[in-house]
Amino acid sequence: MASSYRNSPVCVLLILLSCCAGCCFGFGTFGFDFHHRYSDPVKGILAVDDLPKKGSFAYYSALAHRDRYFRLRGRGLAAQGNDKTPLTFNAGNDTYRLNSLGFLHYANVSVGRPALSFIVALDTGSDLFWLPCDCVSCVNRLNSSSGQVIDFNIYSPNTSSTSSKVPCNSTLCELQKQCPSAGSNCPYQVRYLSDGTMSTGFLVEDVLHLATDEKQSKSVDSRISFGCGRVQTGSFLDGAAPNGLFGLGMDKTSVPSILANQGLIPNSFSMCFGSDGTGRISFGDKGSPGQGETPFSLRQTHPTYNITITQVSVGGSAANFEFSAIFDSGTSFTYLNDPAYTQISETFNSLAKEKRETSNSDLPFEYCYVLSQNQTNFEYPVVNLTMKGGGPFFVNDPIVIVSSEPKGLYLYCLGVVKSDNVNIIGQNFMTGYNIVFDREKNVLGWKASDCYGVNNSSALPIPPKSSVPPATALNPEATAGGITPASAPPIGSHSLKLHPLPCALLVMTLIASFAIF
Repeated sequence: MASSYRNSPVCVLLILLSCCAGCCFGFGTFGFDFHHRYSDPVKGILAVDDLPKKGSFAYYSALAHRDRYFRLRGRGLAAQGNDKTPLTFNAGNDTYRLNSLGFLHYANVSVGRPALSFIVALDTGSDLFWLPCDCVSCVNRLNSSSGQVIDFNIYSPNTSSTSSKVPCNSTLCELQKQCPSAGSNCPYQVRYLSDGTMSTGFLVEDVLHLATDEKQSKSVDSRISFGCGRVQTGSFLDGAAPNGLFGLGMDKTSVPSILANQGLIPNSFSMCFGSDGTGRISFGDKGSPGQGETPFSLRQTHPTYNITITQVSVGGSAANFEFSAIFDSGTSFTYLNDPAYTQISETFNSLAKEKRETSNSDLPFEYCYVLSQNQTNFEYPVVNLTMKGGGPFFVNDPIVIVSSEPKGLYLYCLGVVKSDNVNIIGQNFMTGYNIVFDREKNVLGWKASDCYGVNNSSALPIPPKSSVPPATALNPEATAGGITPASAPPIGSHSLKLHPLPCALLVMTLIASFAIF
């Protein structure tokens, strides 16, 4: 008995060390690539062959229109213009036309066993992850104008061996009052900003297939709850998110929250926005040393990724005033109301060297400048923001370059649109950064990155075409009123790594605790 007693602490220590090893692995990062709606891989899958040419007047008008239709309606900005395009979708026996461009970023995710792949829209403005499932009203397939037909995968709990229902007594069930009993399937219904746009069904639990962000990537299966979306309405039937939606909000039902509650990751994720329309989302990424940070300004009800800006600087001319803004990866451009909009745009205009173009009403931008056909470079004022807490946010690319080939007209425009209500920092201001949504510390982080520092673990399932930047390159140079400004931070690799220090400390503590034996 004495020998058994002496060895028992060793056994306990081995068990704890084994658990600790799991903790070390659990606090790694998991991720996958995402692609802009207008990138070649997404267009290749969705066969979108009749949309405006990149960099054209119609291209930027269409992006601004989708912002208003899908993101800003209900936030104080109304949709404008014609919603229709030549692309059609089939839902059952009916044909629906695509309203504008749908969500902005898409990723390939794999769920269930046997695994099925889905091209889901990413949305930091909502919470629930849902898939088209045992459909009553869904987009089942897509027809392009060329006659190509693409069938989408449809999830079914009955065909996945790892699927189980989420009962009404689950803490994730938010519609318990609609349940006939505690053991019934938990229903869900999510309403979105677009008029009449909803997803309705019931919650299920199944395996989400992930991969670690390492050179030698490891497969990791995590059980998550998500929506079996039987009925989609509104813009979802028009192709806004034809194959599912991946919510990234702060609620407990979002995938980052579920993974964090399981102990797999810290409650944080990042999105890195490359200049060519390709990016990377990493769950568990808390950023890296030296990144800028600012606290979230959280609302009591339905908190969003809202931050406070205390200063704007254009071409070296700074103005101090405070306003709040939402960091929204699903919005193409940056939308500001006064006084921020007037301060930035008029200062930019006073420092711009080219002639302002004021006669074109097709563009969403007020401040555009004419470039000559043989002009190979130009200068524009830099735009910098100072966040609450003093962190500088250098806007890498505040302009868009627009071309009209039939007219031979080339412009560059300040990529900011006037808002009557809400302030939104859109994806154009995030390009070239790894943006960290740290929900443990309740801070937004950012650091310059080229977004190519990790392996591609979940590329879209088609051969990628050549990447084309979303605008014509004319070698612009940022300036600060004729003097060399403090430039944007140098581009650096996005470091995605495991976090061994907490584990090491825990191991040392355990060893010290058992040393007395």
